[in-house]
Amino acid sequence: MSTAPGALGALSLRDLDPAGDAGLLHAWVTHPKAAFWMMQDAGPADVERAYRAIAADEHHHALLGLHDGVPAFLMERYDPAHRELAGLYPAEPGDVGMHFLVAPAGTPVHGFTRAVLTTVMRHLFDDPATARVVVEPDVRNSAVHALNAAVGFLPEREIQKPEKTALLSFCTRERFERAVAA
Repeated sequence: MSTAPGALGALSLRDLDPAGDAGLLHAWVTHPKAAFWMMQDAGPADVERAYRAIAADEHHHALLGLHDGVPAFLMERYDPAHRELAGLYPAEPGDVGMHFLVAPAGTPVHGFTRAVLTTVMRHLFDDPATARVVVEPDVRNSAVHALNAAVGFLPEREIQKPEKTALLSFCTRERFERAVAA
């Protein structure tokens, strides 16, 4: 799919295979660093079932991110008028919801997570129908708030979701381009 070569290597995306990728995803989503993913107690079958449901959902899509051809991150794209944020804010035409998760690394690479988020955002904005990207991370996830700000997200307000208090934030194409050009 999309590829972004850079100093950290090539980042690309491919469709997620719920059956084939479930074992890998299970290790990622149950890792202590993925606590905000809220799947800490999931078994491999639970993970496969969750991603089969996403694959079957016309309003939700999952992609596996590769670093130099090796699985390294996960992204989800969803329609916030129908999933995750339905009824919690006034969705506008061109809004696209997004989640991303970087695989746990033995040796973290400085700038890698920001490069992943930039790749995810470029992929979303490659679709001319995308006007802005919407996220709803847990209010306690200060690391992702800083990353989101670095690529142009502006927080709007806290919202209460069934599973968490979230920070509703938006990023337009223009804000993203300005942020990554800086």
